Amino acid sequence: MPIDDQIKKIIDEEIKPMLFHDGGNIEFVEYRDGILKVRLRGACAGCEFSSLTIEGIEKMMKEKIPEIKEVAAI
Repeated sequence: MPIDDQIKKIIDEEIKPMLFHDGGNIEFVEYRDGILKVRLRGACAGCEFSSLTIEGIEKMMKEKIPEIKEVAAI
């Protein structure tokens, strides 16, 4: 399975449900050169704790897909 598809599956099945619980959402933007770009939506957009959310997402994604070096919110 291509990395983009792996990433989207993890986002849809594991990350979105956690964020939905708090009124937030996440959108896959792109993956290139080890950097995963996402957009936080809903309650997560502009939340003062969004940097912690991204750190948690980054940790999870790196564990599941070692090719990912960084997760960036745009």
